[in-house]
Amino acid sequence: MNNPTSYYIEQKERHQQIVAKLYKKMTVFSTFRILVFLITCFGVYLFYRQWQIASVIGVSGIACFVFLLTKYTDIKAKRELHKKLVTINEEELKIASGNFHDRPQGLEYQSPAHFYSLDIDLFGRGSFFQFINRTSINEGRQQLADELTANNTENINQRQNAIKELGSKPEWRQLYSATASLIKVETEAKNIISWLNDYKPFIAKPMRWLPLVFSLISLGLILLAFLEQLDAYAAFFWLLFGLAIVGLHLKKINVLATNTDKLKDTFKQYALLLDQIENETFTSDLLKQKQQQIQSENKKASAVFAEFSKLLDTFDNRNNFISAIFGNGFMLTDIKNSYQIEQWIIKYHNKVNDWFEVVSFFDAYNSLGNYAFNHPQYVYPNITENKNTIHAKGLGHPLLNPNKRIDNDLNIENEQFFIVTGANMAGKSTFLRTVSLHIVMANVGLPVCASSSEYNPVKLITSMRTSDSLTDDSSYFFSELTRLKFIVDEIAKEPYFIVLDEILKGTNSTDKAIGSRKFVEKLVASNATGIIATHDLSLCEIEKELDEVKNYYFDAEIINDELHFDYTFKAGVCKNMNASFLLKKMEIV
Repeated sequence: MNNPTSYYIEQKERHQQIVAKLYKKMTVFSTFRILVFLITCFGVYLFYRQWQIASVIGVSGIACFVFLLTKYTDIKAKRELHKKLVTINEEELKIASGNFHDRPQGLEYQSPAHFYSLDIDLFGRGSFFQFINRTSINEGRQQLADELTANNTENINQRQNAIKELGSKPEWRQLYSATASLIKVETEAKNIISWLNDYKPFIAKPMRWLPLVFSLISLGLILLAFLEQLDAYAAFFWLLFGLAIVGLHLKKINVLATNTDKLKDTFKQYALLLDQIENETFTSDLLKQKQQQIQSENKKASAVFAEFSKLLDTFDNRNNFISAIFGNGFMLTDIKNSYQIEQWIIKYHNKVNDWFEVVSFFDAYNSLGNYAFNHPQYVYPNITENKNTIHAKGLGHPLLNPNKRIDNDLNIENEQFFIVTGANMAGKSTFLRTVSLHIVMANVGLPVCASSSEYNPVKLITSMRTSDSLTDDSSYFFSELTRLKFIVDEIAKEPYFIVLDEILKGTNSTDKAIGSRKFVEKLVASNATGIIATHDLSLCEIEKELDEVKNYYFDAEIINDELHFDYTFKAGVCKNMNASFLLKKMEIV
């Protein structure tokens, strides 16, 4: 069994050392750049009257300076990557200690209309999403939320294998996450895709040769002027002519530049992510399918993205005054670059969505793989088709402190319905959320918090938290009835595992008892499987009438005038309630 904590400590220290070494290299290249700049300036000043020699010195100095700047930029990028890797490992150590409540809560993915997302602490402060999420891009975060709320019982083994494989690749996952976290997103992926699909080219195909022809003529004029075979003014007027040609398309070029400026960092980082996916060896079917999804006919997706990224970087040079004037005046660079960008869009715009989707998939599944790696003691449910819906031993809630958590065994067969009673704070609601989360995690393909688990896949539907709505002018009771109607309608279509916590709270006790009994009887008659927690002991009488219903309870005892809970799931009906005792103990009555 691997030790995640030791791994993260080791990785953090390793990347810290690399960061320190790269900083030293950056200092050396920065010093050399300054020296080259000073030497070039001195050389140009020394030969300023011999402009040919001064030009050679200037061009050579600029070339050397650009080379050193490129090396410096590359080293700086590597340093930033390793700094991210340090942060990733520090975060893992912090989360392992229970400090994760400052992370994104995912409340935007929670919906009262969903089958279970509101009820089981899937999103929000201290939620499962907040604990598990390691995504670096918005689309990956959305993908992770979609996986957790999908209620998908198909191909679970396929997802399990993918998560197992990613769990065994911690270095690859961390490198992917660090690279993804460096993406400076200015435009959402869906907006990028929409813009690419709707784009209308404005550079006509016959103009593709114009920049090349114009550049050759410019080179000839400059060479003749350099050899003093032609007046330098001829080259100057030619430059003005080139600027005039570009000026005819300037408005549309500026619009294109404004849009592409927001994309260049995204495409640069996505190219790196696609490259990592392409060059990794995967064995599980799902990961291989995703890898094949980004294969182009004759080019790797990473190469196609890198090509576009370079085009955007080249286009961005138009913001440099010298490059804009001389590049456009002598080579019509804006026209050339606009044409190349438009041709890329025409050729690949319909494939970008697939490539973005794969990047988002791996961003989300890395969170799942990371969770599996962090919990080697958990088990992947054995997917079966036998009579047991859940047969789990040592089942616990994954967010509770393992040193204090009380685990329980659960064996519930298809079409069985458990009625769970118990005193306040005895553990009923926690148990319901534990069972619910087992189903969600098992369906996603995650290992579950149990010593063993056999699971016959089923979709989950819950009613545990209902609220009234002033906006919709609906009462609490009506909201609850609406939710119960939703459950009845859904189970009529296909089987669900139903989890209910104290239904019909919005009416009087007599009416509640009658209504709850009729509702449970209807669920049992519908061959439903599930659990209901209640304080109404009269509901337990159904066990005598229906073989499918079983009673269980969580107990509370008063020992030495103190309330004691054992949080153990037991067969039978609870006899000890604690409301009166607590009222007296807290001197309320």
